[in-house]
Amino acid sequence: MAEFTQKKIGKLIGMKKSEFNELATNKRIFLRRPRLIPVYKLGDEMALTSVLLSSLKLIKEFRQAVFSEAKMLTGGAVYCYTEVEFDEYRGARIDGLILIVKSGVIRDAAIVEVKNKKSELEKDQIERYQQIAKAYSIPKFITISNQFVSDSTQSPINAKNIKSVDRHHFSWTYLLTIAHVLLFKKEPKIEDKDQIALMKEVVNYLEWDKSGVFGVTQMKAGWVDVVEKVVARAKLKASDENVNDAVLSWQQQERDMSLVLSRELGVLVSSGEAKYKGKLEVRLKDDCKFLVENEKLHSVLRIRGAVSDIRVSALFDNRTVEMMVSLKAPNDKTTKGQIGWIKRQLSVCSKRNDSLFDRLENNIYLEVLVRNSHISEKFSISEIDTASERLKGRVIREFRVVYVKDFGKQFSSPRKFVDIIEAMLKDYYRGVVQHLTKWEVAAPKMVSPCDQAEDDEDFDAYNGGSDVLALGANINSSKANTEPDSESVYLSEHSLQTDSVNEEKDD
Repeated sequence: MAEFTQKKIGKLIGMKKSEFNELATNKRIFLRRPRLIPVYKLGDEMALTSVLLSSLKLIKEFRQAVFSEAKMLTGGAVYCYTEVEFDEYRGARIDGLILIVKSGVIRDAAIVEVKNKKSELEKDQIERYQQIAKAYSIPKFITISNQFVSDSTQSPINAKNIKSVDRHHFSWTYLLTIAHVLLFKKEPKIEDKDQIALMKEVVNYLEWDKSGVFGVTQMKAGWVDVVEKVVARAKLKASDENVNDAVLSWQQQERDMSLVLSRELGVLVSSGEAKYKGKLEVRLKDDCKFLVENEKLHSVLRIRGAVSDIRVSALFDNRTVEMMVSLKAPNDKTTKGQIGWIKRQLSVCSKRNDSLFDRLENNIYLEVLVRNSHISEKFSISEIDTASERLKGRVIREFRVVYVKDFGKQFSSPRKFVDIIEAMLKDYYRGVVQHLTKWEVAAPKMVSPCDQAEDDEDFDAYNGGSDVLALGANINSSKANTEPDSESVYLSEHSLQTDSVNEEKDD
């Protein structure tokens, strides 16, 4: 036994689970089992870790959703541990460890680092834990905190990456949103009734005000400073810490808006542009530059099945927020028909929820993009009837339904900005977006052979040529008393058909 304790622990991936158990028994690896009802002080960071890891083990669909996003195996036996410490790294206590075992062998693993309340991830700590993951060939590293990112491949801190360790970050609000979505009565959903009950209890705990879980409640102090400078026409610098804070606030608010909408719809709403996936620092730099040059910030919310992405813009110079969806204009209609098509769409929005639409109507605009022009035309709802005349002779290629709200002084209020923009998003989706539908090309119609003939030449060719038709006409004019042969009858009938078609063409 003494010889065993001196042996280096080695790689976890490929290790037999029985060997891992022996290492734990001999105190080479220190660990505790998580509990759904934690023994830690309520609201403590480890209490939250214990509840989460227990729920991942006990609730299949919740586990599959989180593991799939973290690129972990979703099959096999799952083992979870808290307060993990390896013999060779005494003093570096890891919040959590997840093992996935198949045929008695560890096939996948992840270490978990957790922060709650206002605690943020620490660069030195993350880099140290990555070294531990590398030392034991643990391929995944999951961080969880109240810090938001647009995608789990991004990290809220700029820590050095290690190639062999795949890092993912989840906000507590995102995990809570996954749980909410699974409790909706549509796919994906939890099938087992007992696991549904467990998921509800986990949600209740995470939503408890003392759990340490919260979404974006206010913008950072830098947001206020930037708004005031823009209004005062003061010059901004991309390197300014307040500009950085303002952009980070916006990006976190973007993610929170997507999660707010997810919980309303029962489907996960994505945020951010695909080109920035896994590149939070690149996006941060680009957005800081864009804010300085244009005094505005943009975001994208992607909802599966919606008429289009929702583009959200914060305009610092006039302290307004714009939300917009785009619809491709029908290309089988005249300009008047195209305007009528979008007008009917907005009429449906009004009929479905007239009181809400009436409240939004004065702030909704129709932006029309025409072919061969970079300049769009804007119409209020009351002006749509005049659009056909103003756009006469021009080809419409796209409609944009824009909802604009003037925040006034509340634009610079850290808390009120968050409350107003989230309420605005829900109103816009409920009153407008969910009722809009895309234009689609109509299915091709079946036609008769005669309808396919575009001119007499085509039709003659179809019937065997002009010489044959002339022969048929001569036969009809002979008025012979003899019984016509079968060929004469055939030619005569087709001659009559030709006359009939030509008459229709003349009409």
